[in-house]
Amino acid sequence: MKYRKYNMKSGINPKLLKTINYDYVGKKIEINISTNEFTCVCPWSGLPDYATIKLNYIPNKKCIELKSLKYYLQSYRNVGIVHENVVNRILDDIIKLCDPIEAHIEAEFNIRGGLKTTVKRDYVKER
Repeated sequence: MKYRKYNMKSGINPKLLKTINYDYVGKKIEINISTNEFTCVCPWSGLPDYATIKLNYIPNKKCIELKSLKYYLQSYRNVGIVHENVVNRILDDIIKLCDPIEAHIEAEFNIRGGLKTTVKRDYVKER
């Protein structure tokens, strides 16, 4: 299948992501972030896809600054991308950004054509 022409140019901008220092290095906490405002575009039909994104991570030395995460997720708004790639791309960008000890992402996409899609991925830092 071919992607629609307007989707060839990615609007995803990982440079929007910022961090803050985690001052309690060595103290294991879990940070849970979720939003039901995620949207992207089906690369084949051009129709919008909506999802709830849940991100859980254990910080190492850096935490994700929330406002920057909001802007980063909004950069997917007009991007043609399949559900599986959304999860992989977001988690890869988060790993590069803040080098977490562990991370889990889940994207629960709204029903389309009678099918509901949930995509999950886990990451554990090698020691």
